[in-house]
Amino acid sequence: MIRAISRDDIRNRIHDRIRHKVRGTLARPRLAVYRSLKHISVQIIDDTGGRTLVSASSTEKSAGTASGGNVAGAKQIGKVIAERAKEHGIKQVVFDRGGYLYHGRVKALADAARAAGLEF
Repeated sequence: MIRAISRDDIRNRIHDRIRHKVRGTLARPRLAVYRSLKHISVQIIDDTGGRTLVSASSTEKSAGTASGGNVAGAKQIGKVIAERAKEHGIKQVVFDRGGYLYHGRVKALADAARAAGLEF
């Protein structure tokens, strides 16, 4: 029996390809994006140590956004992650789009993080 390939399967294949090229170090950690229909979340990860340094999500009440399912919410999360990264002394990151197209909410989040002071 042949199993149908879902969009999530395709995204995971693309993400695996990206992850072979993109590695986060303590000097320049990886900014990883996850996008669902209603929310968006982002983590700054040190791959050599295997730990999350900073995270932000539209599900948090302290993020100050009602929804992450739109461009405005993604921009707000981008500002929040940049502020939290600065508090931890992180200035440069490697951007990991997570297999999503660099368009819409993913692009808005990246642009807002850059505008708030993170360097990609």
